[in-house]
Amino acid sequence: MTDPDVESPTPSPNTPALLSRATLVAACFAICVAQIGIPLASPLIGEIQKDLGASAAALAWIPAAFILPTAILELNFGVLGDLFGRKRLLVLGGLLITVGCLIVATAASMTQLIAGQAVAGLGAAAIFPSSLAVIVAGTREPTARARALSYWALSLAFGAMIAPLISGFIAEHAHWGWAFVPLAVLGLVTSAVSGRWIVDSRQVTADRGLDRPGQLTIAVSLLALLYAVIEGAGDGYSEPHIVLAFVLAAASFVAFIVVERRSRKPMLRLDLFRTPAFAAAAAIGLLALFGFIGTAYALSIKLESVNHVSPLQAALPLSLIQAVPLLLTPFLPKLLQGVHPRTLLVGGLLSLAAGESWMALLPGDATSLSSMTGPILLMGVGFITMFSSLTAVAVGTVDITYAGMASAVTSLVRETGQALGPAVVGAVALGTAGSALADKLASSGLPPQALGVADAVNAEGGALAVANADLGSLSRTVAPLAREAIESGLDLGMYICAGAALVGAVIAALALRHSGAGAAMAVGASVEEAVTAPATQTSTSVAVKELPST
Repeated sequence: MTDPDVESPTPSPNTPALLSRATLVAACFAICVAQIGIPLASPLIGEIQKDLGASAAALAWIPAAFILPTAILELNFGVLGDLFGRKRLLVLGGLLITVGCLIVATAASMTQLIAGQAVAGLGAAAIFPSSLAVIVAGTREPTARARALSYWALSLAFGAMIAPLISGFIAEHAHWGWAFVPLAVLGLVTSAVSGRWIVDSRQVTADRGLDRPGQLTIAVSLLALLYAVIEGAGDGYSEPHIVLAFVLAAASFVAFIVVERRSRKPMLRLDLFRTPAFAAAAAIGLLALFGFIGTAYALSIKLESVNHVSPLQAALPLSLIQAVPLLLTPFLPKLLQGVHPRTLLVGGLLSLAAGESWMALLPGDATSLSSMTGPILLMGVGFITMFSSLTAVAVGTVDITYAGMASAVTSLVRETGQALGPAVVGAVALGTAGSALADKLASSGLPPQALGVADAVNAEGGALAVANADLGSLSRTVAPLAREAIESGLDLGMYICAGAALVGAVIAALALRHSGAGAAMAVGASVEEAVTAPATQTSTSVAVKELPST
């Protein structure tokens, strides 16, 4: 890296200047700020539900609204950075995070809150690929690149760890909306620092361009799928508009495949999936992130909306989940060098499944950090082990020419899993809870008038509304029944998450038996570049010795 006090020459579009310390610090700061936005709302679910009277479906949109723009737009934001400069996207991303957080902070309705989350998510979608590309473009020597990327990954991990603590602490002493103000300020600082210190870079080539048809079809497909899953939990999956949403999601996905096959400049090269190991890695990433984020979402509902612990108390286990990968990151390079990636992948997925199952087995009133330490450690260790080896497998089983595209595709698939996790777990857990509560109420022996009131609240807002509604003396009878139903539903959701991790382990064990050579070469060539980021990462994975195409 160059001396920050020596002004770097203005780079030509395809020959960026060497990475300066100032640019590295600015890029790491930007990724830390973007990552803070992902888990920031997790400890606030209960406060938001009580303040805005949010339904179970609306609560599921809170994390999905932030993650979805990254899943949909990250590939094309990478192209925009290549064409127009990554510095501009970093400045724009910081401003969008500020605007989105201010919208959330002043939200008087769920619609405004979700809209603000989406705007902030747009900013994060611009920052994730741009910050990584700036670092990779400015480091031509493998050792320097590996060192810079380790700083980048640690910055991302640190953001994921401190986010729940920030929001939990502020919500403990003020209105939950104030928890988004620090991130709004940090977004402004990101724009200012990026504008002042980032040395711009771009990658203008003939085969790079915006894939508008592909972008449109995948966006419609993911939005329709999330809408059907989330809203169907309350409205019923047989309702015409829900069935239509599922049909639209499937049709748009087929259209996306057709468009990508015919496009001269596809955002996603479908021929990558002809490599069995790569296809398996993509499926594993989807399943693992689905389960991990789904379990974290179920845990936040259990702590805040069911057991009504304080926001800070709810934040501690979520922060610990993020801290485990941060603490283990320095040890991963040697581990990856000494153990076959397939072995690490299977072991990590089994550890993840064990932690999620253990979390489901905990008693409903187990809310102390000590009672959850065991499953949290298993989940954290399993996630970081799985994720690091998954990166090595994904980029080690394709031609080096497509390493950047491979890392981008696996990132897209993982982010889709992150968006689907809360949606599916919320739909299963709270939908099941509503049905179970209806049966419990029917056999509760309540007077007809009281039963009618409880049934009406359950039909309108689900078991979560019954557990938290002020129904006077009736609440003493129906609230415990609602909490019991919700706890059972959340346990079922966590078991589904554990099942997803187990399916991933089976896929890894069967499909990656003959893929070790490529993955091992990838790890051996630049093992530190396979160092993973923390839980809830939504950034582009690091391509081995190749400028990421995102």
